[in-house]
Amino acid sequence: MGAERPALPPVIREVLVLAQHSSWARDIPLAVLQRSIVNSLCFGGFLQGGQVAFARVVSDYATVAYLGDVFVLPGHQGKGYGKAMMDAVMAHPDLQGLRRFSLATSDAHGLYARYGFTPPLAPQSLMERYRPGLYTR
Repeated sequence: MGAERPALPPVIREVLVLAQHSSWARDIPLAVLQRSIVNSLCFGGFLQGGQVAFARVVSDYATVAYLGDVFVLPGHQGKGYGKAMMDAVMAHPDLQGLRRFSLATSDAHGLYARYGFTPPLAPQSLMERYRPGLYTR
């Protein structure tokens, strides 16, 4: 059994170009970045026909979700676009009723706290396999 993937929509091509300027996508090969976007629930913020913001969620749509990326282009930061992206993510009908919705952030704790995100209640129960230099070898 197989699945065919549709051609990459123009919006995703634009995200790929924008993401290459973000800190989270640095050093990730374009093909890997493309696969991550195609296999995620993606949100875009547009201003006068151009994309200025992007968010990406990975989920089974039943019990868990992971907010993988939220970014706003530098020239548009501080204008509420990050909040608008989070409003759209949190209101999405397929992401309601999840038991766990997690994320990792180094600098936007205040933004995510507004949406009910907190440090893990039991961090000792969480584990990860983190390979930061995977794409730079």
